[in-house]
Amino acid sequence: MVYSRCKQQKTKRSIEIMKTSLLETHSRLARRNIVEMIAAAGSGHPGGSLSCTDILTWLYDCRIDLTNPDRDRLVLSKGHAAPALYAQLAVHERITREEMLSLRKLGSRLQGHPNMEDLPDVDMSTGSLGQGLSAAVGMAWGDRYLGKNRRTWCVCGDGELEEGQIWEAAMAAGKFGLDNLTLFLDLNGLQIDGSVREVGGANDYRGALEAFGWHTAEIDGHDFAQIEAAVQEAEAVPGPSAIICRTVKGRGVSYMENEAGWHGKAPNAAQLQQALVELEA
Repeated sequence: MVYSRCKQQKTKRSIEIMKTSLLETHSRLARRNIVEMIAAAGSGHPGGSLSCTDILTWLYDCRIDLTNPDRDRLVLSKGHAAPALYAQLAVHERITREEMLSLRKLGSRLQGHPNMEDLPDVDMSTGSLGQGLSAAVGMAWGDRYLGKNRRTWCVCGDGELEEGQIWEAAMAAGKFGLDNLTLFLDLNGLQIDGSVREVGGANDYRGALEAFGWHTAEIDGHDFAQIEAAVQEAEAVPGPSAIICRTVKGRGVSYMENEAGWHGKAPNAAQLQQALVELEA
């Protein structure tokens, strides 16, 4: 009995190590994809794409099965971080490397913001900030009405929460108790004009969401174990849930980290090589 229990624990531990290793590998590959495609395009938003990479890596490795038509769905409300989404499609071989490097090119399916009409793996077109959560609320509400057993995930930026439509959506989700909806808040602290705190004020996002009836958790958004624990908690509680992720803008590339200037700027050839070396380590 004791030996059997110990063996089960060791097996579980081995699976956890393998899973973490795969997540780390996919995360590093996704980051390389991001800087390569933005460099090839000559424009894009690497900072905010890199800050949410670990969130998307966990989701596409652990919850969103792109081969399943009835899979969970994702709304990337911070649509300018489209390279982070395209990077996942490349990691999971839904697009080729050649297409990945066509980002923002004329005629490419991979434009600066995701378009569901062009890519079947994109669940919602997003662009203007503040609108994605409303779409996610509608999708979750519709799925509940139709009796579909799937979850809608939404990723918003912290600067994006300055938009009033976000809070109308948050109010509706709480009112209707949408327990099939989870929001990831990418709290990287920076937006195009600088510090989110200086631009929008020291807002209590967690308190505001809880006031509207949301279950909340606050975690390190680059820690896969914390992401998993928070998701499992979110899936077990009634009503909508929000996972507030403390992240680093430009995560993984030293000269981009915590630099607001990389909100809309592509690396040059030398910077690209430096980033690829850092992401190989």
